[in-house]
Amino acid sequence: MSETRLAVGSVTVQRAGGTATITVDRQEKRNALSREVLDAVSIGLVETAADETIKVLIVTGAGRDNFTSGGDLVALAALRTEAEAEAMARHARGVLDQIRTFPVPVVAAVNGDALGGGAELALACDHRVVDRHARMGFVQGRQAVSTAWGGGVDLLRTVGPGQGLRLLCTTEMVDHEHGLRIGLYDRVVAPGEALDEAVADFVAPLLRQSVAVLRTFKALTSAVRMGSDRSVLEQLELERFRSNWVHPDHWAALDGFLGRDRRTSEREPS
Repeated sequence: MSETRLAVGSVTVQRAGGTATITVDRQEKRNALSREVLDAVSIGLVETAADETIKVLIVTGAGRDNFTSGGDLVALAALRTEAEAEAMARHARGVLDQIRTFPVPVVAAVNGDALGGGAELALACDHRVVDRHARMGFVQGRQAVSTAWGGGVDLLRTVGPGQGLRLLCTTEMVDHEHGLRIGLYDRVVAPGEALDEAVADFVAPLLRQSVAVLRTFKALTSAVRMGSDRSVLEQLELERFRSNWVHPDHWAALDGFLGRDRRTSEREPS
């Protein structure tokens, strides 16, 4: 299995076996998301999206303590006007939108606490596999500010308005049991299991799927998530179906199925 590795500042990108992994490695700052880190993530996303052999993208943080602690508060404290705050928010949301619309499924491997903007980053991903000690908190309210990177919208859509409003207003830290119960997390690491093992188990069915099919369903999901009308969604679904029908993967799968069916029929007594 070949592997490639790219490092951009505090962000690394690894590609191997149909999987790409983007890691925020800024442990001395609790993997905080400065503008430079977000720009590096953006570069990694562009590079990876162009690789049509990739079937799954994993986003994670370095170390055990923090997925990411969110925005870099030292840098953010310098933003004193509404215009500066809006520019920062639009920039960060643009990077997270790259994840929301990434061409294949994106899995957040939540290795530690995901706080504030870090929780928004995790919610921008399609799925979340969470270590048992990790927690997620929309803690923006503790700084008397609200969400701005699209994560508040994602949260409300993921867990529903009632649960979402409570988590936003109370800034509650969500542990693995609570998160799994309300649908915030897709998979929690089992006792004695490593996060890498849980992630590998979670993505294994995706890696067996045709990349054309994965890209189709992710495109449809992204369009739903970004608010497209039903007529647009149905047209997209039909267009992708047409192209998938004539794709070599479809004919290989169909030939394999029909071959198995014929072999089964031949074994049955007449």
